[in-house]
Amino acid sequence: MAEVATSATSEQLLVVVDPVARRSDGESVRIAKDVLGAGAGMKLCLPDGPEEFARALARRGSRRPVVVGDDRALIRAVALLHRHRELAGCALSVVPVGGALSLARSLGVPTGTVAAARAVLDGVERRMDLMVDDSDGVVLGALRIPPPRPAPAGAVPEGTPDADAMPGHPWLRTCQSLVRTLVPAGRPSRVAAAPEPGPSRLRVEVDGDTLIDLDQPVEAVSVAPVAAGVASVEVRPVSVGAEASPLLAQGRTVTVSGAHFRYRADMAVSGPVRTRTWVVREAAWGLTVPSGR
Repeated sequence: MAEVATSATSEQLLVVVDPVARRSDGESVRIAKDVLGAGAGMKLCLPDGPEEFARALARRGSRRPVVVGDDRALIRAVALLHRHRELAGCALSVVPVGGALSLARSLGVPTGTVAAARAVLDGVERRMDLMVDDSDGVVLGALRIPPPRPAPAGAVPEGTPDADAMPGHPWLRTCQSLVRTLVPAGRPSRVAAAPEPGPSRLRVEVDGDTLIDLDQPVEAVSVAPVAAGVASVEVRPVSVGAEASPLLAQGRTVTVSGAHFRYRADMAVSGPVRTRTWVVREAAWGLTVPSGR
């Protein structure tokens, strides 16, 4: 892991550049470094993988962490800080670089490199809710059961975000290049076929009250934070004849149980599990956004 220190000013930043960002868009990374280095004292870290990424954050000291990377890098940073119980006293900043930027955009971060870097220097901290599950996993945005239908075969390898969360062809080219490097020479690359999601029999409880039970199959369940400490839950029952109206509820604790199910939280697909509980933690983490947003 390479580290470079710049001239110090009153504020100190720890700028961690995700390796995927360096490979996919080196020019944007260079611009981000130039803008940040001109406005604050900066220690630059260039980790080669997740373990070095984690060590860089753990050794930040009093420096404010800035992640240069896509949505996956942002999620990784929040998860690491949560795991070490350091979110409460740490304001995180991000300069989005890469193809998967929809989460950062939805959280109020500019997706233009210069605008995002200037927001790091001149923006304000916004405290945001976080959903934490019973395995200590975190959800910044929304989750869905079952995961959205996978992209057509050959478009996106298994285990990567859905195509609708990754606008732009540069990311796809990077992903395809990565797959080629992981497949031994002489062997054709294969995309694992996943079964298409179908109706499930699930019990969904919100703050201890049953919203739907196992006797009624459901097409989809979605959960997302909507207000201070509160999540919105939508359950779509299977339609028989006339279209069934969605079941809606709000609460702090959501438990889903029943048949084995998979779910997508932010960009990662998890499971199968038989039960999972998510709790909304109000103002659990801070993100730097432009002032006035």
